[in-house]
Order: sequence, then C-alpha cells, then structure tokens
Amino acid sequence: MEKIKCHIRVNSPFARIAAKVMGVKGIAMVLGRTIHLYGASRLEFLSNIAWLRHEACHLLQYRQYGYAGFMCRYLWESARRGYYNNRLEVAARLAENDQHILNRIEIL
Repeated sequence: MEKIKCHIRVNSPFARIAAKVMGVKGIAMVLGRTIHLYGASRLEFLSNIAWLRHEACHLLQYRQYGYAGFMCRYLWESARRGYYNNRLEVAARLAENDQHILNRIEIL
C-alpha cells in the first residue's frame, strides 16, 4: 500500500482552538493529511514516538473513511461516548504501541 504523505502545521489556529476546548497546553490533531500542532514544536512532536503513532492512526482513519466520513464518525462518537471512549481515539491510543504504523506514513 502506498504511504500517506502528510504535512505538519505548527501553531495551527485549529489546534489552538482544540487545546482551549480540551484545556491542555499542547495538542496535535489531524485534519485530512495535515497534523496540526499547538503548544509543541515539530521536533518535540516527532521525538515523541507514541504521540506520532497516535496521530498516524488518525491519518490512516482519514484514508479509510474519507474526510467527511471521518469527521461524521468522530463527532458522532464524541457526542455518544465522549472523547476518551470515542472508538477512533481508542484505536489511536492502541496504535501508540504499534511498531509498524509509521511505515505507512511519510512526513514531508
């Protein structure tokens, strides 16, 4: 399977809003093929393998469901189960230990 080519956007306004909503200083979030960061540098993010794997899982979820499909599922799951029990987040947390998941993405 072809690798997902993705970008990192530091100091993203989208991630800043997410950080405020979540009440955290630093956050990463995926929108399509872009990893949006706030409160963390590119180097800090790339140095944290578990965090990188977590977001890689979301990149793969976007590929699987498409942009609209992912967003609908994510919002539905969050409304029904809350952030922590959202099935897409559960899968991403499990992926933090997946030693092979990073082989499926390429960060530009």
